[in-house]
Order: sequence, then C-alpha cells, then structure tokens
Amino acid sequence: MKSTEDRLREFQTQNNIATKGPLSLVIQFTRLVRDKEFPLNSDDFQTSSKGQVAGLGGANLKKILKEHRITQQLSAEGGRTSRGSMGLMIKYVDFLNEWHKEEAVDLVAVEEFWAEQVREYFRNQPFILTADTSKTIGANLDELFEQARKRQKQNPGTQYLGTVLQHLVAAKLCLIMPENSFEIHGASVADGPTDRNGDFVINNTIIHCTTMPGALLIEKCKTNLRNGTHPVIITIFDRVHTALNLAEDAGLAGRVEVWDIQQFLSANVYEHSLFDESKRNSTLSDIISRYNNIVLDTETDPSLRIEFDAK
Repeated sequence: MKSTEDRLREFQTQNNIATKGPLSLVIQFTRLVRDKEFPLNSDDFQTSSKGQVAGLGGANLKKILKEHRITQQLSAEGGRTSRGSMGLMIKYVDFLNEWHKEEAVDLVAVEEFWAEQVREYFRNQPFILTADTSKTIGANLDELFEQARKRQKQNPGTQYLGTVLQHLVAAKLCLIMPENSFEIHGASVADGPTDRNGDFVINNTIIHCTTMPGALLIEKCKTNLRNGTHPVIITIFDRVHTALNLAEDAGLAGRVEVWDIQQFLSANVYEHSLFDESKRNSTLSDIISRYNNIVLDTETDPSLRIEFDAK
C-alpha cells in the first residue's frame, strides 16, 4: 500500500500543484473536509452560482498557514477566483474518496504535507530587485537585501544575505575584469579547503565578502598583509564601522580597505552608464544577469536567483 506522502506527491505531480492558486485550494479544502463524512460530494462545495469553490478565502488561508508558522501571504483571494479551482476541487474530492476506500485518510497529515509544499514554494521564489529610478540604487539594493534577511530568519541555519552579497560582488568583478582573471566559488566553500586567502584573489588584492565582520576575518587580513597582499573587506552598510573598529583594535588602521556593497555596486552602475540615468537599468540588468549565471554555476538553491523588475 502506498504511503501518505507517495499518494500526495503523485496527485500533486499529476495536477501540477506547485503554484499559489492550487496550493491555496488544497490546503484549505483539506481543512474544510476534516470533519466531513466520506464519501465526499463535490456538489456540496460549490457556491450557489456553481462558479466558485465554497469556503475559500484569503483570511481563512492566512489563518491556516499561521497555524503552520507560515507568515508570508500566499494568495490574497485564497484561491477562490483562480482559474481551474473548480476542476481541481472535483479531482481532489475523487482522489480523497478513492483513497478512503482503501484506508482511513489522516487529514491532519495531509494538511501538513500541503503546508510543507507551501514552504517549498516560498523557498523557491527568486528575490526581486525593483529598479525604481525615483530612488537611489543603494535604496533599491537595501530592499533586495531586506528580502534576503527575512528569508534567512524564516529558514534558520541559512546564509542568504551573505551568499547574495558575495555573488553580486563576483558579478560586478566580471564586468570590469578580463575573463578568467579570478576564480568564483560557491558561497559555502570555505577559504581553507581551496587554498584561497579570501573570497576573491585578484593580482595582489584579496577581497573578503561578509555580512558579519569578526575576529577571524581580521586575522585573515593580518595574514594577507604579512604575505604582501592588500585586503579589502566588502560588507553591508550597517557593518562598515564594525569592520573599521575591529581593524583599528587589531592595529590595522589605515591598512585594510572597507567598502559597503551598496556603494561598491552603485558606483559601478554609474561608471558603466557614463552617469546617464537612462542607461542605469541596462547596467543593473547586466549585473543581475551575470549574478544569476554565477548562481546557476556554483549553487544548488534556485531561490538565490534575482528577478530584475525595472520601473
């Protein structure tokens, strides 16, 4: 006999339940029929006009997801008006009825399965960089980094912000450096195992990318200096003073460059656009395209991609 997960995955694949509308329907409908007697009758779950599935709604969906500790909004309408909802509901009723003929259906476990699919949906969504020309490039980047921070909090143990930062630096370097003039590694690859002195080694400059400058990083900078190379720390704006203070406390004041990622990228955009505002988005788009190629080549998580939304 098939397991609960195998049955549900098969139904999910057959009916392409991976987007907002279908996921909104199945998780709400599972809750709706928890106390119903089998066999279910699909006619009982249609509005009087027969045009929509009864019992679906944004508030109801939000409540169910919150119980599963999912705080993102999946669908404002809760799948009520999604095209294909009626047909999917009828198929789901038939599926549950057939399953019930073989064994009692644990609808609590079924609901948890769909909740996990919702989590997976959010995990796989790309970040969005909105290129709003009414704001500074730094402000647009801040919004992007805030998305990474939020996703990091929702998925403990992940380092989305640091990974995005490192690969954006790599993307910019690809624009200004000759091809194959430096190596690009996955963000989870430590310096030690690859015999690197930092994240990027370019001639006698060593670039370190971090969102949390600390003592270990300063020790690496000391090693760089002893070896006759020049360390550069690229971090988020909020951590620039932290890095500078750590360097000063270690006796490295004036010997370590510290840049914030917002200025590092925005200066490049203005330079390559020749300070022509009309070309700004084209240059940003080029950086994001290179970033996405780097993610494709070095990472296994598709949610690290960035979708460029020009306004």
